[in-house]
Parts: sequence; C-alpha cells; structure tokens
Amino acid sequence: MLNFRTDLALEMHESQEGEISGVEITTEDDDELGITVTWVEITDENGAEAMGKPIGNYVTMESAAMKDNDPDVHEEIAKILSRKLGQLHNLGEEAVILVVGLGNRQVTPDALGPKVCEKLLVTRHLGGDVPEELKGKLRAVSALSPGVMGITGIETAEIIKGVAEKITPDLIIAIDALAARRTSRINATIQMSDAGVNPGAGLGNRRMAITAETMGVPVIAIGVPTVVDAATLVNDTMDKMLSAMAHSAEEGNPFFDMLGDLQEQERYGLITEILTGENMFVTPKDVDAVILRLANIIANTLNIALHPGITTDDINRYL
Repeated sequence: MLNFRTDLALEMHESQEGEISGVEITTEDDDELGITVTWVEITDENGAEAMGKPIGNYVTMESAAMKDNDPDVHEEIAKILSRKLGQLHNLGEEAVILVVGLGNRQVTPDALGPKVCEKLLVTRHLGGDVPEELKGKLRAVSALSPGVMGITGIETAEIIKGVAEKITPDLIIAIDALAARRTSRINATIQMSDAGVNPGAGLGNRRMAITAETMGVPVIAIGVPTVVDAATLVNDTMDKMLSAMAHSAEEGNPFFDMLGDLQEQERYGLITEILTGENMFVTPKDVDAVILRLANIIANTLNIALHPGITTDDINRYL
C-alpha cells in the first residue's frame, strides 16, 4: 500500500489491489448534476487494518461544481448530503446536537470548520422563544469553534469533551479540513463518517481522537480535502511528464527508461526523501473564495438535516 497522506477512505480503498475482506463499497452517479456519491463501509478489524481507518461508514461526495459560484447546484448538493447524513445517524425529534468547527480560522485552508459554525442556525439558547411559525420545527443546536492547540495550549478534544459533559448532547458533529491524495479532489469532495475524527491525521499530526469512545456520545465527522502533500503533487506531475515524454523520447534513452521503470512507491519515496525537511502542503490559489462556498454548502446541509421542519428560505430569513 502506498504511503500517500490522505484522510479519504475512498482513496485508501483505491490504493489497494483487488477486493478487501471486511470492506463494502457502493457508488451512485448523478450525471445531470455531475455528482458521484461513494459509500465505503468497513465492517470488521480486517477491513480496518487494511484501510487504516476505524470500523464505520464513510460517505464521499465528489463534484467539481462545489468550487463554482453556482448557488442552485450548491443547494441540490446540500439536499443530497442532508439525506445521506440522515442515513448515517437517525436523530430523534428532541435530540440535542453540538456542532464543532475544528481548525484555525486564521489559516484559510484550515478555516472550514469555524466558517461553517458562523453560518449555522443555532437554537439551543432560544428555548421556547422562537417565532410562532417555527415552533416544533427546530432541534436544539449549539456550535463551538475551539481553535487549535498551538493557540489555546489545550487539546481540542479536551475542550469538546468538557463542553459535551456540560450540555449533554445526543450527537456531536465535527467539521474539519482534510488532506487528499489526488489534486482533482481538492475542494471538490465532501466526506461524512460515523467513525469520528482524528484531527490532523492526514497531515501526520495526530491528536486526541474525537470519537464516540472518547466523547461518550455518537460523533459524525464531515470534512473537505483542502490541501495535498507536496510530494504527492510532484509525483502526479512526474506521471504527466513521463506520459508526455513517452510520445517524444528516443527508444533506449537511459534517463527516461530509469524513471519509467520506477514503481510508484519507489518514486514517491524518492520524492519524499528529496523534500525531507520541507513538510509542505499545497492548496489552490482561489482557496479563500472556495472555502466560503464549501462552508455555505455544509452549513446548509446541517441546517436542513438538523431542523427538518424548515426550508432553505426559512434559514436565509432567520439567520
């Protein structure tokens, strides 16, 4: 298995050869909207070991339209995601939900979680003091952006656990920025999982996990890959370069033959060695605008899913 850094279960599955015992995968395509939804279920320890992921369900939506400024398509994406979220976890009418925006709001590719929280319809503080037309249509929702340990000096999971013990939610939803293996998935993919989240795992920076085991309540993780490992980017560029060279290289050219004979694992290892000490991750130049669009999509997904009695128009009206 390749050692590319990725948080996506779909990409871990793609890196394997053949079928994996303990892993089930289904795919749905919506050609009209240009959306692909892949459901990866890890059912046992064998699948978890092979995938490097905990047992659970991982739903991945891919659509290049996420990056575009197209509110109508974004609304459809949010509706589909809200239905998938409902399949991941069945919420009762009186459920209390804590939404946590992970990440550093001062670093644009890492600011997704806090920006989602800014757009949520939070209602726990309202109690019975809501407009008459919305009574009975809202669940109790709280939002928390705990920052990062480098700023607070506190493990993020410890902050969340302390708040959860005080407000006793029935569900925690954690929003986080992820890392991807393929550049085509940057800012064009949303993953949801009922297995919780390990903050910073895709960047090789493991912290205390935010899971049902550590929090004491179910945890849904929602994330978007906003960065790619520099070594991965160079490796993909080399693939394209070799493909282009294949059309013009002279037969028997030793340099071309050497590069072409390298296995992907060997080539990635060579690039990683060359870049040792740099520890770079790359993000697109328009990430500031795209992060706002993605935050809006995920916030609307949650607003629709967590408050099933209201519409998108209601959300826009009362936020």
